[in-house]
Amino acid sequence: MTILEARSISKAYPIGGRAITVLDDISLAVEEGEFLVIQGESGSGKSTLLSILSGLDRADSGRVLIREQDITDLHEDDLAPLRNAAFGFVFQSFHLVPSLTALENVMFPAELRGDAHAREKAEALLKRVGLIERATNFPHQLSGGEKQRCAICRALVNDPRIIFADEPTGNLDSANGASVLRLLQELHRERATTLVLVTHNREIAGSAGRLITLKDGRISREAGHA
Repeated sequence: MTILEARSISKAYPIGGRAITVLDDISLAVEEGEFLVIQGESGSGKSTLLSILSGLDRADSGRVLIREQDITDLHEDDLAPLRNAAFGFVFQSFHLVPSLTALENVMFPAELRGDAHAREKAEALLKRVGLIERATNFPHQLSGGEKQRCAICRALVNDPRIIFADEPTGNLDSANGASVLRLLQELHRERATTLVLVTHNREIAGSAGRLITLKDGRISREAGHA
């Protein structure tokens, strides 16, 4: 079943008095439970595409559908709760709240939904990724790998249908990067969550179920399931 679909997505940004096309008529469909990697060189449009697919940014033209629901023109008041309930986000720069502990960071999306089991779910996730002993630590007291594992827990706490990961290993050394990738793959398999990951790392791209390569804002190549 198709869970996510982009139809003829185009996006341009004004730079120096002219419009620079970042995405040019992109169409793709993502199946439920799939592990899709979007790769490309810097400036290829991959992060912009991820932002549009996840409702964090809007296309200039085209449509985005989640399980056949068109979210393209939804007001932010409707988009925000949909993102919180249906999507999980993992970013290169972690985006943890500095004033919250690891446990509180993981709990935060669930608390926004009024989930009475937010703490219980957050503790279970931290235990799963080997961070329960760091639950009361603040982000500045965590290593880069620990921050990203915490961010992955936060992304999963609401049992999202789709996880969007934008260069999740980009700020990590090779050992921590490999560890984080393995964790994402394991959690993807355990939870049957759809995973859409953006990277320029060819080793990560090789682990995908399906690989899409962007070049100059267009899909230049697509490789089938590994």
